[in-house]
Amino acid sequence: MKKGLILSLILVLGITFVFSATLTVWCSEKQVDFINRIGQEFTRDTGVNVVVQMVTFGDIKSKFLTAAQAGEGPDIIVGAHDWVGELVINGLLEPIPFSAIELDKFAESAIQGFTYQGKLYGVPYATEAVALFYNRDYVSDDEVPTNISDLKELAKEFTTSETLGFAVTANDFYHVYGFFTGFGGYVFGYDPKTGYNVSDIGLNNEGSIKAGNLLKSFFDEGIMPQGINYNIMDSMFMDGLAAMIINGPWAVKAYLDAGIDFGVIPLTKLEVEPGKTMKPFVGVQGLMINSRSANKAFAMEFVINYLATSEGIYEFYIADPRLPSRQDVTQIIDEQGGPVPTEIVAAFTESAAGGEPMPNIPEMAGVWQPMADALNNIINGTQTPEAALNDAVSKIKASIK
Repeated sequence: MKKGLILSLILVLGITFVFSATLTVWCSEKQVDFINRIGQEFTRDTGVNVVVQMVTFGDIKSKFLTAAQAGEGPDIIVGAHDWVGELVINGLLEPIPFSAIELDKFAESAIQGFTYQGKLYGVPYATEAVALFYNRDYVSDDEVPTNISDLKELAKEFTTSETLGFAVTANDFYHVYGFFTGFGGYVFGYDPKTGYNVSDIGLNNEGSIKAGNLLKSFFDEGIMPQGINYNIMDSMFMDGLAAMIINGPWAVKAYLDAGIDFGVIPLTKLEVEPGKTMKPFVGVQGLMINSRSANKAFAMEFVINYLATSEGIYEFYIADPRLPSRQDVTQIIDEQGGPVPTEIVAAFTESAAGGEPMPNIPEMAGVWQPMADALNNIINGTQTPEAALNDAVSKIKASIK
């Protein structure tokens, strides 16, 4: 398959052009080394150079929007599925034929994440959802909480001036979305036949207000200190100073390397009220191609036949252990091993299976900042949860208009 496409490209584009072409890839730090290695293989096969540039994950989309619209920037970006709608609306992503990939090898939800208006705009390599980590030095497997009341009781037992009983990045909507869905909150109404209804916003309904009050109670009851953020939470768990935290699979390898004896419980097993469990956001990571690239054919070849093969996605998994999007990668993990114990992979898989995909429509871009502002105001006590969430929904509606 590779050789056939490569020979066709050479015939169409000419030897000189092929051997002077360069593909530029933007990705985050953990992916640079192995993409460089695979890029060297691609260069040996095609003569096309591959330049891999590290860009902070949170900056990739905004920088790509600016650069690509100016006819510059990378040929390929590595990013999240919820960027798709905004990038497509701006005409910056090249559709990828469904027939070009081994569709039956990929998780259906992962393909759906990169599908927009019936077209595929990225090849997924991983799925992810947050879950509850617990340090067995504090909480045994038999004591793991199954509801919020139990979690609070345990957390208070281990909350001291030097340790955290429980922590979550409470001002990050992605990390706390499970609290909202547990009580019946949602971003946009959704119908499988018609898609998202952006006129139906459920972030200030009764359930969402309950979620806001619950998040505030963690601070009011002294379980979490003001000023706690992701870096502090992450460092304290890694140093053995936190009993329980909510985090994602991207953190697993660092905790294992630090020697922390921990377990993971899917948020879908944590009740906020009797019979109501949390449903975290599900994110999909993948490879997208710049529609304004002068090297789209080579970019397509590199993505489909080098990076998104089972071997390529295994390399993604080794470098940054998230749940592989290809089902056949499991066999490679069984044969060659991996950085994450099987039971932890299973827990995150269960958390993702019961979660809700982040909307990939462009209107979602207008949700994050208003919700971050609302969560900060709730935590700091400058607004009641009801007032803060009403303001957030007003801002989201204004951004949609």
